[in-house]
Amino acid sequence: MKTKVLTCVICPNGCELTVRFEEAQAVEVAEITGHLCDKGPQWAEQELTNPMRTIASSILVQGGDFQLVSVRTDAPIPLERIADVMNAVKAVRVQAPVHIGQTLIQAPAGTDCNIIATRHVQATQQHRL
Repeated sequence: MKTKVLTCVICPNGCELTVRFEEAQAVEVAEITGHLCDKGPQWAEQELTNPMRTIASSILVQGGDFQLVSVRTDAPIPLERIADVMNAVKAVRVQAPVHIGQTLIQAPAGTDCNIIATRHVQATQQHRL
């Protein structure tokens, strides 16, 4: 039986969770202690079996009052797919205007998320119609 200590990131409590598990063909969680809310055990089990992350980044904008638009994933992706998704983000250029919540990339690298804008970028005067 192995033991791992994780700091939960689900709520502001930041509980230190102690997870006892066996690692054979798949991770089998035996016990999770230290949580103050009921979300911690589910998060800890997922972190051991299939860690997920969200990404925040920027995409280049053409013809906008800003050269970059901040973006994020609209759903978590598997940890091992971050590099693939970031490569898709780096390869894209968008044309202004861009609006908050606008989907800029659908299912990057075949994942189950979209890349959405988190700020407005207006078209510059010379690029407005």
